[in-house]
Amino acid sequence: MELDEMKQAWQALEHRLERQQAWHGQSWRESRLDKLRRGLRPLLWGQAIQLAFGVLFTALGAAFWASHLQMPHLLVCGVLVQVFGLCVTAFSARTLQLVGRIDHAAPVLTIQRRLADLRRWRVRIEAPVNAVLGCFVWIVVLWMNLAWHGVDLWSAGFVRWALLSGLVGVAAVMLTVWLARLLGLARKLEDGVAGRSVQQAEAVLDELARFERE
Repeated sequence: MELDEMKQAWQALEHRLERQQAWHGQSWRESRLDKLRRGLRPLLWGQAIQLAFGVLFTALGAAFWASHLQMPHLLVCGVLVQVFGLCVTAFSARTLQLVGRIDHAAPVLTIQRRLADLRRWRVRIEAPVNAVLGCFVWIVVLWMNLAWHGVDLWSAGFVRWALLSGLVGVAAVMLTVWLARLLGLARKLEDGVAGRSVQQAEAVLDELARFERE
């Protein structure tokens, strides 16, 4: 074999290896992105269920206050449940919208930015508001449910106890956040609030980013 033929054969082999490496790299990237997609599905399902509950609470609250127009305290109770339902619905819709904005065909950096938006929303807005609402809403829902069965807690001094219980709950939430920061566990608390799906997606994207740098 002449030298020119050997060079051509060697170049052809190099091109073939480059194509194989590119194919394997693309295949690996697609497998990681598919893992990312599958990892976000539990979050989507959970938010869809939460959205349904939000609609349910909204409808129940509206039905309750509409049937108690002559009793101001029960009317307010129903309105509060309806507002809670609207908040749950809006928060779930916003989370679903942020997940829907993630374009899996986009560059890794763009996907990371979209995922960072989702994390910020869940950690800085959704979680704090839900934590505070959760300290009070169970009381209002209990009150509404008992009133529907003919038991009105207004005359039993329930309001003072309800407000105190709610404030204690808020104080407990604030204490938890303060202790987490004091003990250096703030990131762990944020990860828990962001959710396992978000953490897994971030891990996949970190893998992809390292792969592209190498």
